[in-house]
Amino acid sequence: MFSRYRKDTPAPAPRPAAPPPAAAAQAAHAAPSAPRPAPDSMRRPAALAPVRATPQAEDREERRKQKMNELKVELHKQLLEQLNLAALEKASEKDLRAEIAQISAEVLSDMGVVLNKEDRQTLNQDLYDEVRGLGPLEPLLKDESISDILVNGPHRIFIERNGKLQLSDVKFRDEKHLLRIIDKIVSAVGRRVDESNPYVDARLQDGSRFNAMVGPIAVDGSLVSIRKFKKDKLGIDDLVKFGAFSEEMAAYLQAAVACRLNVIVSGGTGSGKTTTLNALSSFIDNSERILTIEDTAELQLQQIHVGRMESRPANVEGKGAVTQRDCLRNALRMRPDRIIVGETRGEEVIDMLQAMNTGHDGSMTTIHANSARDGISRLENMVAMAGIEMPIRALRSQIASAVNLIVQASRLQDGSRRMVSITEVTGMEGDVISMQEVFRYQRTGLQPDGKIIGHFTACGVRSAYAERFRQWGYDLPASIYEPTRGHEA
Repeated sequence: MFSRYRKDTPAPAPRPAAPPPAAAAQAAHAAPSAPRPAPDSMRRPAALAPVRATPQAEDREERRKQKMNELKVELHKQLLEQLNLAALEKASEKDLRAEIAQISAEVLSDMGVVLNKEDRQTLNQDLYDEVRGLGPLEPLLKDESISDILVNGPHRIFIERNGKLQLSDVKFRDEKHLLRIIDKIVSAVGRRVDESNPYVDARLQDGSRFNAMVGPIAVDGSLVSIRKFKKDKLGIDDLVKFGAFSEEMAAYLQAAVACRLNVIVSGGTGSGKTTTLNALSSFIDNSERILTIEDTAELQLQQIHVGRMESRPANVEGKGAVTQRDCLRNALRMRPDRIIVGETRGEEVIDMLQAMNTGHDGSMTTIHANSARDGISRLENMVAMAGIEMPIRALRSQIASAVNLIVQASRLQDGSRRMVSITEVTGMEGDVISMQEVFRYQRTGLQPDGKIIGHFTACGVRSAYAERFRQWGYDLPASIYEPTRGHEA
């Protein structure tokens, strides 16, 4: 039925009929025989209390896993020999699964190996993942509870769940197997990684962000990190429900974005900057033209008029690179109402500040910083790194004029993500940029299980943009700026 997916080669000679001793024992055990009643003293009681696995049982389980891995290696080799990979590109999932099941059944029969239904299904699924998916990484990518996958060599794969890292039981066969999966990912997006180009950024088909570094730079095996792409975009209501910030903060941010304040989302790695930026973008009106610029496209804007741009690294000859700054300069000629830069980290910062100052109000970006004040310092440093010589007062004056709001996101020690501060930039006082904090997350304690106790509160300062909000139709009540104990979370 599925011969169209087989290579046009003679069928391989049958293997010797004599099965290995272990397989023969399995087959003999599986063969039907007349049951013999066990003596009463040997019969198991109706119910037994659960017991911990003994070292012998753990050894048996480890041997079983090793045997299954050996079978998977052999079956995968047979699949590569027998399947016509060019024809499989157009094969449906149903047909391919059936063909894999048929070939594996033939090979297992030749080897004299008998497996139960569950092991056979697991083996066939692993083989399908090797042919069509990303091998051992495929189950982790399908698990919605996992946010990050971190590979430290072929035998140590860590995952992040609920903000906490843990070692998984998933492994690659060896370094060669890991490199094959890495090459499969990067070649799909037209990139390459080898000794001469030992690191690469890429994007998986589902939008997940992928980074890999191979030897000789990676000493103990190739390093891979995957930031998984969430299929369901989190909105403001979802973030409020999860405790990322309060309803009062959400109302304030809606007014700020709708009234076209320039917003910077600041935070550390994994603090939820991109998620926050996605949520804030939902307040932009559909009538506005938005251009997004990213190194790796992650933003999920739902507006009608969105133009997405992604930077490109240099080719093998070191040519053809298109940086974020190149994209940003070109975006200024494309009549944008708002420009959103996924992450500002280099010389594109000066063009971003100029865009915010020259008619592109309501633009947004993210930066890496530990606080609002630190974020301002980072902007100054990035301008200096771009090689632009400018008096410090003039530079700070431009930053104070361009940036209206800094939203500080943070991942706390218990793994939770919070919007810990909303700070307004109010102008200049001498040579110093003046700022005022409007909302903050106040920590009050720590539970025995390590969960942080705290609440969101206003800082008792009326927004410097309150009059602008009112003119745009967002007359926020004065009560949202009053400090309260709030709901502890």
